[in-house]
Amino acid sequence: MDLVPALQEPLQQPLKSVLGPATAKVMAEHLGLHTVGDLLHHYPRRYEERGQLTHLADLPMDEHVTVVAMVADARLHTFASARAPRGKGQRLEVTITDGSGRLQLVFFGNGVHKPHKELLPGTRAMFAGKVSVFNRRLQLAHPAYELLRGDDPSESVETWAGALIPLYPATAKLESWKIGKAVQTVLPTAQDAVDPLPPALREGRGLVTLPEALLKIHRPQTKADIEDARSRLKWDEAFVLQVALARRRHADAQLPAVARRPEPDGLLTAFDDRLPFTLTEGQQKVSKEIFDDLATEHPMHRLLQGEVGSGKTMVALRAMLATVDAGGQAAMLAPTEVLAQQHHRSVVEMMGELAEGGMLGGSEHATKVVLLTGSMGTAARRQAMLDLATGEAGIVIGTHALIEDKVQFHDLGLVVVDEQHRFGVEQRDALRGKGKQPPHLLVMTATPIPRTVAMTVFGDLETSVLDQLPAGRSPIASHVVPAADKPHFLARAWERVREEVESGHQAYVVCPRIGDDIDQADAKKSNKQKSPEDEAERRPPLAVLDVAAQLAKGPLKGLAIEVLHGRMHPDDKDAVMRRFAAGDTDVLVATTVIEVGVNVPNATAMVVMDADRFGVSQLHQLRGRVGRGSAPGLCLLVTEMPEASPARRRLGAVASTTDGFELSRIDLEQRREGDVLGQAQSGARSSLRVLAVIEDEDVIAEAREEAARLVAEDPDLTSLPGLRTALEALLDEEREGYLEKG
Repeated sequence: MDLVPALQEPLQQPLKSVLGPATAKVMAEHLGLHTVGDLLHHYPRRYEERGQLTHLADLPMDEHVTVVAMVADARLHTFASARAPRGKGQRLEVTITDGSGRLQLVFFGNGVHKPHKELLPGTRAMFAGKVSVFNRRLQLAHPAYELLRGDDPSESVETWAGALIPLYPATAKLESWKIGKAVQTVLPTAQDAVDPLPPALREGRGLVTLPEALLKIHRPQTKADIEDARSRLKWDEAFVLQVALARRRHADAQLPAVARRPEPDGLLTAFDDRLPFTLTEGQQKVSKEIFDDLATEHPMHRLLQGEVGSGKTMVALRAMLATVDAGGQAAMLAPTEVLAQQHHRSVVEMMGELAEGGMLGGSEHATKVVLLTGSMGTAARRQAMLDLATGEAGIVIGTHALIEDKVQFHDLGLVVVDEQHRFGVEQRDALRGKGKQPPHLLVMTATPIPRTVAMTVFGDLETSVLDQLPAGRSPIASHVVPAADKPHFLARAWERVREEVESGHQAYVVCPRIGDDIDQADAKKSNKQKSPEDEAERRPPLAVLDVAAQLAKGPLKGLAIEVLHGRMHPDDKDAVMRRFAAGDTDVLVATTVIEVGVNVPNATAMVVMDADRFGVSQLHQLRGRVGRGSAPGLCLLVTEMPEASPARRRLGAVASTTDGFELSRIDLEQRREGDVLGQAQSGARSSLRVLAVIEDEDVIAEAREEAARLVAEDPDLTSLPGLRTALEALLDEEREGYLEKG
């Protein structure tokens, strides 16, 4: 008889049976909390001490906040109003203070009576609301509040037990203190929580039990209680995640694969002999790691990280050629048609006559390199599929069209996935399933990933890093152009583009939006949700079609300007890219469709419009499209955001360094882990609540070692039912996506 479900049952109770349907509905819809266990794992964001007040001076604009403060002053104003009874309206203005700053609260109309009686000077309370600005002062309009009285034992002493008041991640529909009260209701159930950590591991590190950790994080008596709880809960998160990844690594290692060893004087040797340059040390080292993996009888699972332009495609191509040499086929999966076509063109160019298998003029070692995308004509598509099925084509490059059931391979030996974060695990596994035995897998990303994130997100892959740029790559200078503060800087930016074109080079202009009808409707919809205070926020993001038209009539008049965006017909996109690559176009105005893989060495300048609307990693990717030849690159980040804003600081960081790993740390610190781990942008919870993948590097590294050891000894976790239960909770459908992206 399995005791786990019985033990775990109290934590799996639906919240509606414990808290009532109305509260449970809000918790499910707005916080993603469905069971008692979910609520117990909704930890406080921070804690307030009764004798110490929040820093009102540091409140963020437009965010829903909870503050603990004292009423300094309360005034009731009467004013003439046609809409109010008897022609007179009332407004209550309450000033609260915490020693660091003051904040105004405003109540109108019928909402003034209760706070007018309760919010007297000297009263302490918790206030929750959205921070806005009125007459250049911060304020909360109609905040919810909860008085902190020491004289009401049923409310204050029980609800706010101890001197520390937990403040929970909350929503406008459910204030922090209401979440706190709900937690107090279910907290006795914490004693039934089944511990996922092996006792020896927990005791060896001096960690408290799980029930004790849950009690201490929700009802701490001291700051030491909070530390004890967080130390323990970090270990839970790191360890359960690493066990999941270790089990996947272990399962993959049991699979059989065909060893692919290149023949001594075959296709790979012929290719290396015709290279006009020598590989960098990094490329040679990483190639050796890949070739060693290919030579084993278990499938390779390797992540190849490389800075923009570090030569990942060259390394991947050599691995593909080695596979073809050994009698297998290689497939490269690209996220967009533009990128698939670009890869196909550059591979065929690099291989020359070696890509002309079965054709007159082809080398004796040659193979066929085919392209397969969704928009190809029927005849071309049928021919490509025939070449794959017969083995005539050793290499295929394509989009998700490669995954379709109709596509059959003669002997698929290697799958290369470019820009892994754009593919789900189903797509990757569908392609891997086309081999007679599981093919080897090489995953490439140009988004540098800090070591801890690689261990967490791509933890089932071995990692190789290319951090050297090939000889001949030029430096890229980056500058922020503050268009609102200094309009003449923007005028100078367009002059610089002209100068680059006049000296024989080309330029990109990148915009966040397309500007067609579908796009306009989306922009209007998203704009309704913006706050009216901020003019920059109210303006829709700049669009490719509008900007291209303005440039053609204005600052870049007379230059050959073309547009490129994702909603164009694939043939049109390809034609535009070909003209740009041939040098027929001076300026390409595009969306982020050019973010990865586009290689035009003659393009030296890039102007990113509304740069604050892009993420740090995305800007780094975009910037990598210039400076790819011998002439230096220039990247201008145009923004209307004010100098002191976080967006400007972010752009300053991008401009100050071209080190992608440094930028990925900055990006992570600013965005927090949820986004990095593939969390939905709807505000749903990340499965990491207390573990911070940058600060907790040591915990993650130790957890990885412990997990590997445990899974090697007991892959099915038969001796640890609590850990099995925790894994099932982690590996629900919502999380499968990010965990298996590796």
